[in-house]
Amino acid sequence: MVARSFINLSDLVSGDSSNLPQTPKALPQDITVPGVMFDLDGEQRDDNDSNAVSSEYHHKIIVVANFLPLNAQKEKISGRWCFTYDEDSILLQLKDGLSPDTSIVYVGSLKVDVDASEQENVSLKLLEEFNCLPTFIPSDLQKQFYNGFCKQHLWPLFHYMLPMSPDYCNRFDRSLWQAYISANKIFADKVMEVINPEHDYVWVHDYHLMLLATFLRRRYSQIKLGFFHHSPFPSSEIYRALPVRDEILKALLNADLIGFHTFDYARHFLSCCSRLLGVKYETNRGYIKLEYFGRTIFIKILPVGIHMGQLQSALNHPSSLAKVREMCKKYEGKKLILGVDDMDMFKGINLKLLAMEQLLQQHPEFQGELILVQIVNPPRSNGNDVKEERKEAYITSKRINERFGFEGYEPVIIIDRPVPLYEKTSYFALAECCVVNALLDGMNLIPYKYIVCRQGSPIMDDALEISSESPRTSVLVVSEFIGCSPSLSGAIRVNPWDINAVADALNLAITMPIREKQLRHEKNYQYVSSHDVAYWARSFMQDLQYSCKDHYSKNCWGIGFGLNFRILALSPTFKKLSVRHIVPAYKKANCRVLFLDYDGTVATQASNAETPSPEVINVLKNLCSDPNNTVFIVSGRGKDILSAWFDQCENLGIAAEHGYFLRWGQQSTWEMNHISANFSWKSIAEPLLRLYTEATDGSDIETKESALVWNYHNVDPDFGSWQAKQLLDHLESLLANEPVVVKKGKHIIEIQPQEVLSTMTRNGKLPDFVLSIGDDRSDEDMFEGLLTKAYGGTSSPAPEIFSCTVGQKPSKAKYYLDDTVDVRSLLEALATASGPE
Repeated sequence: MVARSFINLSDLVSGDSSNLPQTPKALPQDITVPGVMFDLDGEQRDDNDSNAVSSEYHHKIIVVANFLPLNAQKEKISGRWCFTYDEDSILLQLKDGLSPDTSIVYVGSLKVDVDASEQENVSLKLLEEFNCLPTFIPSDLQKQFYNGFCKQHLWPLFHYMLPMSPDYCNRFDRSLWQAYISANKIFADKVMEVINPEHDYVWVHDYHLMLLATFLRRRYSQIKLGFFHHSPFPSSEIYRALPVRDEILKALLNADLIGFHTFDYARHFLSCCSRLLGVKYETNRGYIKLEYFGRTIFIKILPVGIHMGQLQSALNHPSSLAKVREMCKKYEGKKLILGVDDMDMFKGINLKLLAMEQLLQQHPEFQGELILVQIVNPPRSNGNDVKEERKEAYITSKRINERFGFEGYEPVIIIDRPVPLYEKTSYFALAECCVVNALLDGMNLIPYKYIVCRQGSPIMDDALEISSESPRTSVLVVSEFIGCSPSLSGAIRVNPWDINAVADALNLAITMPIREKQLRHEKNYQYVSSHDVAYWARSFMQDLQYSCKDHYSKNCWGIGFGLNFRILALSPTFKKLSVRHIVPAYKKANCRVLFLDYDGTVATQASNAETPSPEVINVLKNLCSDPNNTVFIVSGRGKDILSAWFDQCENLGIAAEHGYFLRWGQQSTWEMNHISANFSWKSIAEPLLRLYTEATDGSDIETKESALVWNYHNVDPDFGSWQAKQLLDHLESLLANEPVVVKKGKHIIEIQPQEVLSTMTRNGKLPDFVLSIGDDRSDEDMFEGLLTKAYGGTSSPAPEIFSCTVGQKPSKAKYYLDDTVDVRSLLEALATASGPE
């Protein structure tokens, strides 16, 4: 069941955006289905805004990325557009991991501008011949979206660059943010042209499209949607500097599965969700998941792999074989260290050169023997930072060559030109060691390619003039700050900022015994060859299918405006408790019991003592005046304060400290509702609680007559959660033989006697009507206890039970009310029903 929100997300776009050129006429939809919409009142309505409905169904995966996996070129003479697949694109390579029966449609932009008059024909051609649907973002918007918000705000932030000064990084520009929203909306519109939301899967790639999930989820609540973040994700301290931090996080949480290359990136994302949105995560059977308004979002941690077939084809290419023979003669008697990097400020090229300089200085015996070949890929931008990096690299290499070089020997060779893959594979195959010491990189597949090329092939062995039986060796020196580092257990990991450590690692790599090189290579090759791009794609899609398996088991409502839109997913049996539904059952009953939580239910939630309002007192008095009613206020607060607050309600029952102390009315005495009054366990638990309180700034201990509570509401969210988990485990172990239970609540750990809640209904005559209303986690125990313990196993008919939580959220209760105002309205209706006809 699908829901819609009550505002168009495009309203967030500035007024000027309405004047932007529109996307070309919609392509014929190969599959669309009319959505089934539900308003918040549960009424079904049809959504017939689809252009056409096809009776045919084709299962497919829609892969969405900023750029299509295509090369495009327009012939100057004929004016014809020529398109070819980009074989290096990971989007194209991932199809090898999917079933041959699965159709893939790519949605994204071309890397060239296409005139508006040609866009419709180009779209039809690309969809028919390449299964690609171009977005055609207007050039002005594209600049603001990609070169503006993506490259000036998101990319620097994800690489830990804050706008401390205008010279260092650009300050936040709201107009670029509006462009980012507009571009994501265009992508979403294109996806909607080709999707069958009941069957198709959508796989969105990288930080350019982090809002896409909200636009798609708003249109189809049960859309099957995965997102993979290919860049680093910064720690919460950095991410919090982004002015639109909440909007982006909430948009990502509209996906079903979110993927990251490393645990560090995932951990930072989860920390941001916890600190900024209060969304906690848990692990279960190897899965990390977040519960968000009744939906479960899964987190996937798996680095992408390489395309083994493409690399092996390049390795055996005649040009590669000829090149490696040429290089064997050129570098005869030399040992090669290889670096392959983009020219940008985060690749650490100059630090690598400084480490080489240090190595040659510390080990003169390498002079004349050791050569560092640094291949520089063409830069993706031409900013001042790139120019400075290039200038610094050339200055350093010149100094090293003048200091340690001589005729016929240059210790550093920089290849600063486009190098084809076949030539790179030749260098990979020949190099003794590969060093990748980037300062920060989302993934970096160079180490994987090096390992595969060092494994070689029979044809390459002939070119290298080595035996096919000779041991395979490789040594990697990799930065600990790149995404592939955790997966390469055989690599030498270094801190790229520590030049001495990198120099020592290079020395270790060059002088390492053959047997150790072989063992390290085998360990790395085993991982790389088994975790290629096909494995990555197959694993992600399997987890996406698992993440979406319960989509149609819940009712869904769209709530929230603009980018605050999210889906509320609830069980089909979970519905709002209406007066017209409960009053007839209330009137028919002869023995009624009402359990009413106080804080957050009858009264608004307050951390400090807040006395009940006159309206609350009046409605409770009216309910208690009915001789057929037994009314209890249930609270975790102490009996003294509750007695003072409800002194005017003569027949009101009070269950203090979650039912440990009971009073059936004002004239009754307080009873301890437990067979044992032995609190010796307190002397065991209190020292441990004090220890954690002293070690956790902002926490405190609340001592009740029947319980102890450790409160960490004012503690740093992450630290508080860590400490609470440790304390919970420690207490459960320490008090294993004591008659108590240790429970985790909302920012509390509570120790209380066993079987407190279940004794609250032992009142002689069994009721035929039970109403229980509460708002938090502790009340869930009451709902469960009423359903499973209080009336089970008796010969009397089971009472009609109305368990109700406050707020639309997942609960063990069967009903919900929106807020305390609804609760008071319901109680007033019941009080009126108790009066004379």
